[in-house]
Amino acid sequence: QVQLVESGGGLVQAGGSLRLSCAASGRTFNSYAMGWFRQAPGKERDFVAALTWSGARTYYTDSVKGRFTISRDNAKNTMYLQMNSLRAEDTAVYYCAADPRPNRVLAGTSDYWGQGTRVTVSS
Repeated sequence: QVQLVESGGGLVQAGGSLRLSCAASGRTFNSYAMGWFRQAPGKERDFVAALTWSGARTYYTDSVKGRFTISRDNAKNTMYLQMNSLRAEDTAVYYCAADPRPNRVLAGTSDYWGQGTRVTVSS
């Protein structure tokens, strides 16, 4: 079992930065692929970024490439999403996900999900 808790959301002006964290419990965290998804008001939940258990491979949706950076610290059981140059369209609830199978993280069908943290970008 893995439990995920997101934090770091808030209100920021366009062009600003935020860093989201996803704290995981469970002894097998180090072997799980992880990812970030977001759901804007009235829309479906979309993939944002993901990385493998070691962090050696990272994946991003096109709209955040060059602005967001996903990383993890396995010693702290925590994953991060550094978000720079934020835009109004980045406004959403951000969720972290974890699964031993990377393809399930990328597909949005992970076994484990957090409750989400809200990010609001004012223009």
